[in-house]
Amino acid sequence: MTCSKKLNTYLANLAVWNVKLHNLHWNVVGKLFVSLHEYTESRYDAAFEAFDEVAEVLKMRGEMPLSTMKDYLAVATIEEVPAQDYGCREVVEMVQSDMQLMLALAKEIRDDAAQSDDFQVQSLFEGYIADFTKQLWFIRAMTTGHGQACSR
Repeated sequence: MTCSKKLNTYLANLAVWNVKLHNLHWNVVGKLFVSLHEYTESRYDAAFEAFDEVAEVLKMRGEMPLSTMKDYLAVATIEEVPAQDYGCREVVEMVQSDMQLMLALAKEIRDDAAQSDDFQVQSLFEGYIADFTKQLWFIRAMTTGHGQACSR
């Protein structure tokens, strides 16, 4: 897959993830509602910022970013979920799984960019990788150890 196709897949994932995170934000239930409500909001804000950055990188490269929900859904590797109530554990597991998927794709794009001396893309994706790594650490801290706030 070319770098532009990977960037468009990343862009599509961000679009679908933004919608999914809103769904989880609105529909999380349980003792950690407030914490997860606020956390998912911080994640969809970050996803939207990255969404704009990745589209602009494509434009700077002379490429056309995908820009319709139909196109996003056709190439995204993150899956939508229905509108319904989600327990705290379910929300954390979905966010973690999607974040791991995004991290893997970000590393692929970063590595491709490094091989082709595309320092702009490499630098941008280094930032995404650092953020996902930190956020996954936060999630592990929520779900392991003595606290196990999301054990149920």
